[in-house]
Amino acid sequence: MFVSDSVLETLHHVAPRGGDAERVEFDPGFHYLRVETGGNVIFMASDTPRIDTADTVGIWYSAGREVLRFRNGRLVAAVGLATEWRGIVVQGLPTWAKIASAVQPVRWSRIRDVMPGYRYGVHDALVLSGIPPPDDSRLKGIDPYSLSWFEERLDTQNTGTDSRGDEELPPARYALDTRNAGETVVYGEQCLSAELCFTWQRWPVHMEESK
Repeated sequence: MFVSDSVLETLHHVAPRGGDAERVEFDPGFHYLRVETGGNVIFMASDTPRIDTADTVGIWYSAGREVLRFRNGRLVAAVGLATEWRGIVVQGLPTWAKIASAVQPVRWSRIRDVMPGYRYGVHDALVLSGIPPPDDSRLKGIDPYSLSWFEERLDTQNTGTDSRGDEELPPARYALDTRNAGETVVYGEQCLSAELCFTWQRWPVHMEESK
């Protein structure tokens, strides 16, 4: 997968792998993610224009050449990690506004190719609903009550082998900044396997108005 040379250059000089966020100066020409997994913190950068537009796929790179792709907060590719998700197709993807206003949890589905193991066409039936701000998130520098929270689980009512993955993934969680009629996902928790989970947060924190 092509990796932007300009992004790698800024990561090596601005946010080295394992860098301390308090000692890093971030180039305002790029967007950043603070990614935490297994007690380790790395920074990823993106030069995707209009990255917060709902239909834009944001591509994020680390100095170690890991690549994550998100569309409106949902993971649509993960490459260069111990577990990779490739060729992700989402079906019936609801908007955050629809989820927030729904009386019942919203159901949708995701198809993904998983490496290693050459597992192609893994089909996940998912249920997504609003939740209260959790007390065990890894959110930094933002009042969790200033955000709207959602949790995504495998649909336990749909247990057929054709509609669920072959591995029980922990739930994913998302936190949205909905001020000024927006719906920007600023924090998420995602597992690529039962053993590989990470949190991510848009960085630096720009939530002064919520304090």
